[in-house]
Amino acid sequence: MSTMQLQEGIRDINLTYLMLAQQMIKEDRPAAIFRLGISQDMVDIIDNLTPAQVVRMAASNMLLCRFRFDENLLLNMVTGYSKDRLMSQAHTAILMSAQPVEELA
Repeated sequence: MSTMQLQEGIRDINLTYLMLAQQMIKEDRPAAIFRLGISQDMVDIIDNLTPAQVVRMAASNMLLCRFRFDENLLLNMVTGYSKDRLMSQAHTAILMSAQPVEELA
């Protein structure tokens, strides 16, 4: 994969993430805070971005989102295919709700 392709992929992911985040925030703010794992301040910033600002942010050469599965247990619960998938998803959501909200520094 060339550097140009990598940057285009990052841009596409960033743009999709920001657009999804804005949509989630508009539909259900508390759920967006939980699902995105970001603070109320970040929600306000993302919600107030203009389309031009979203495009400029998306063009960054760094991913704006990250995996929140720092613990092996959470990763295994999300990726594991157990008989009781619904219970596993509920348990994962409970564990994730106890995770601290990420702040961008």
